[in-house]
Amino acid sequence: MAGQQILDDASMEQFRFNFRGDLIRPGEPDYDRARLVSNGLIDRTPALIARCTGTADVAAAVNFARERGLLVAVRGGGHSVAGFSTCDDGIVIDLSRMRGVRVDPASATARAQGGATWGDFDRETQVFGLATPGGVVSTTGIGGLTTGGGFGMLSPKHGLSCDNVISTDVVTADGQVLVANERENADLFWGLRGGGGNFGIVTSFEFRLHPVRELHIGLILHPPEVGLELLRFYRDYALEAPADLALLGVFMTVPAEPPMPIFPPELLGKKVVAFLGAWPGPAEEAEKAFQPLRNFGTPAFELVLPMPYTMVQQIQDEDSPFGSYWYWKSAYVKELPNELLELLASRAPTAPSPGTQVMVTRLGGAISEVPEDATAFPLRDAGYFVQMDSTWTDAADTEENIAWTRGLHEAVSPFAMDRVYVNFIGDEGADRVAKAYGPEKYARLVALKKKYDPNNLFRMNQNINPNGGA
Repeated sequence: MAGQQILDDASMEQFRFNFRGDLIRPGEPDYDRARLVSNGLIDRTPALIARCTGTADVAAAVNFARERGLLVAVRGGGHSVAGFSTCDDGIVIDLSRMRGVRVDPASATARAQGGATWGDFDRETQVFGLATPGGVVSTTGIGGLTTGGGFGMLSPKHGLSCDNVISTDVVTADGQVLVANERENADLFWGLRGGGGNFGIVTSFEFRLHPVRELHIGLILHPPEVGLELLRFYRDYALEAPADLALLGVFMTVPAEPPMPIFPPELLGKKVVAFLGAWPGPAEEAEKAFQPLRNFGTPAFELVLPMPYTMVQQIQDEDSPFGSYWYWKSAYVKELPNELLELLASRAPTAPSPGTQVMVTRLGGAISEVPEDATAFPLRDAGYFVQMDSTWTDAADTEENIAWTRGLHEAVSPFAMDRVYVNFIGDEGADRVAKAYGPEKYARLVALKKKYDPNNLFRMNQNINPNGGA
């Protein structure tokens, strides 16, 4: 390992003098556990894992890596499906010990360390009946999701995660610690909201909070044979449904292991097509919002009830267990033509894994109310988000699941817009990153990268090359 050759005893001794956290190397007791990330497809062996305790540790790790020419990966929650949270032969700057969250109920804000997960964040903010839009799997790190955008069940009402960031503390490639907000380093602040991990390591986020204690959840299941009719109804209702309603059409398999008691036994392990919705308002408004969905066809199962916000945020945790195999694709589409709906209805039920979900999510609402140039996040005016989230548990099934997911994504591509959700870019290549932002926004991001990371130290991400090329 080239990285091991650079990490001689003298250099490590110097590093330890400036570092308060844990430095973990191959062969040490915690190494094999510490190097693992959520996606079982990713199996990498970093030369060093620097588990930081605070911003000073992060700055020390950045300086150490830069001075020795080490490849750098940054780990928050470790949920990068593409594997950007780790690397071979380099250093992983691990923020998993930096998970503190401090809520100020008077100003309805929260300050969270960069290694916090959404579960950490929601637990603290819900003490005060407050929340901000966050990921739908509670073990996801706030850092990666937020810097790339951040969709959640509250997004139709309150925007993306990045839209609710007020200020950040950032360690840049030269080891400086900067405050970035609308008043200080405003250009960097712009780039951190949608530009991913390209410009530095965010060690602290300040978020705007909103009063939320519960959401009204609607889950209405039908047999997959009515998938096309359901999607057509979904399309029609999406055009008139209240803007605050999170609204999805989902092809899925009802979990059989572990069995979930809310579902009748005859549905366990069965493929279904479903309406899934979340309403952030009063109960009487929720009834009105969900009633048209309940009136469609003859549901095999329906559940419409208020649910504590933290429970909503953990609903999908069982679908994404640590160490399972993940391969995800996505596409933005402006509209839902019949041909696309026919494609999804015919192909989605053929998924080889019961863990796979194909989802159509209505966008708009507060997401589209933010001006396009206000943040680096691209494409505020997309109509719908189509996801193909494949998850499986047996390594022998990997080739089949990846091929199926790629095949469906390729079939959807003729209906898709040029832009994509940056957090879901994986093996598409650097040219896909450029297309995701569009020429004007990408040029602005390249200039920002050249200013804050001219040597591309932070390249284990959906990378923006400081030279503007691939």
